[in-house]
Amino acid sequence: MPYTYDDQNIFAKILRGEIPNNTVLETDHCLAFNDIQPQAPVHVLVIPKGPYVNYDHFAAAASDAEVADFTRTVGEVCRITGVQPGDGGGGYRLISNTGRDGVQEVPHLHVHILGGRVMGRMVSKTG
Repeated sequence: MPYTYDDQNIFAKILRGEIPNNTVLETDHCLAFNDIQPQAPVHVLVIPKGPYVNYDHFAAAASDAEVADFTRTVGEVCRITGVQPGDGGGGYRLISNTGRDGVQEVPHLHVHILGGRVMGRMVSKTG
């Protein structure tokens, strides 16, 4: 499936330095920053620097180095923010919304790391 990347989305603008962010961690291939409307005491977004629309696009088109860096960045952010259960944290939720049904608001792959409190049930049945 072809993916069309919109280089005017807010994360592309953040990556170009047009919009400021509160950086938690930056690597060769990723940027992690605090969400401007946090839904938990810890709410960090991790985005790849490459133009990927969603996770399946990233999995199909990213280099091995990008995939490894993204995965390791998620783990390092969990360690830095203290939510890793193995390091004494209480755990976290990792969310990536994709497409219309997934309620993706920004067409650039991003994962939310939420922690610092009990998150509740994963999904509730509606409709």
